[in-house]
Amino acid sequence: MAKLQFIIISFAFLLISNLAPAQELKVEGYFMQDSAKLGERVAYVLKASYSQQTNLIFPDSTFDFGSMAFLEKKTYISHTKNNVTVDSAVYFVSNFSLDPIRKFSLPVFEVLKYDSVAHYPEEAGLALKLMIAPLPEQLAFQDNNVYQPIATDFNYPVLFLILAIVLALAIVSLLFLRKPIRRQWIIWMEKRKYKRFLKRWENAEKSFASHSDMSHADELLSLWKTYMEHLKNKPFREWTTVEISDFLENKEIIKDFREIEMIIYAGKGGQNIEEACKNLKGICTQTYQQKIVERDERK
Repeated sequence: MAKLQFIIISFAFLLISNLAPAQELKVEGYFMQDSAKLGERVAYVLKASYSQQTNLIFPDSTFDFGSMAFLEKKTYISHTKNNVTVDSAVYFVSNFSLDPIRKFSLPVFEVLKYDSVAHYPEEAGLALKLMIAPLPEQLAFQDNNVYQPIATDFNYPVLFLILAIVLALAIVSLLFLRKPIRRQWIIWMEKRKYKRFLKRWENAEKSFASHSDMSHADELLSLWKTYMEHLKNKPFREWTTVEISDFLENKEIIKDFREIEMIIYAGKGGQNIEEACKNLKGICTQTYQQKIVERDERK
């Protein structure tokens, strides 16, 4: 008899222990507000309490929310006490159903070895909040004979016509004045480059006068050759002094170059360095003015 009682008690204990995890699973879902306007952002809370051995998954953005539009999901850290874990998440959704009361429920999924089981809480209700008040049975009209100004629409056809005329005038002007405009643009650019050259030349000349060494002398000659190369479109930086003299048909320039090159190659300066710098600068100015006049005389 005692042995039979022991078997019955053991079987009951085993049955209770196998059913305990299923009995401990509890799911709850509800809205944070009773009603909402169409398309309004609403928070839906989903909670689940279960045994620590159970593996649960909450829905994510891939879940089908039906007529509810999923906006955002916020999760919270699980809390376990006495072998019971509590999980919760807040889903922000928008209702686009025209039903007076929208019933909604989100499940949690219990992951088993080869399958999963969906556990749904009781459906939560969300009432639709109407924006337009119902019309009365009898309409009351109010007399009003005061003039009400009506805003006129912008005249887009006239605007498009004006833009078309301006565009046509611009095209005609460009066709007939293209060459003069291009010529004046090139002259203006040459004037800017000449002003920049003068400023750089004066700075380089001052530095060379205060420190008559090889680096400052080389900088001065390099600046002159670079600008002349731009004006004449010839490889002045690759030419020798004799070749430059022959091209410009100016034998005196050899003497000016020698005055500055003495510092580069011999380490000592000539006696007329200031005069040489002045002559080289004058050649640039004369060449620039000649280019401007030639450009301005072209028709």
